[in-house]
Amino acid sequence: MRRLAVVGVIALAGCVTPSIPIPPPDPAKMTFAVDTTNGLATFAYAPTDIYVGAVAFVYNRDKGVGVIENAHDDGSVGPTAPVAAVIGDQIVVTFQREEQSVSTCIRLRDGAQDPTVSCSR
Repeated sequence: MRRLAVVGVIALAGCVTPSIPIPPPDPAKMTFAVDTTNGLATFAYAPTDIYVGAVAFVYNRDKGVGVIENAHDDGSVGPTAPVAAVIGDQIVVTFQREEQSVSTCIRLRDGAQDPTVSCSR
């Protein structure tokens, strides 16, 4: 009987698979359209299977505001609703899928983002 219980526990443990960590958002795949007249920016992220089913958070650290949107069926995001932002603001882009969240912080510029420039606190 004891042997049967041990086999049962081992069989159940085999059903629990660890989740594979998702990588943080790549600044090279981020695009912001910055409206300098109104101090607003919209975010877009290129399609990727990694973020299918994810929720994207775009948060401006300097202004304390942001937007939340679901990724599209191809893993892309946006263009999002505008968020208050000006060139040089610290923008944190977070993707959350299931119980994992990954983030990247960039210094905002118009167009494609520079993967070599990150935020400083």
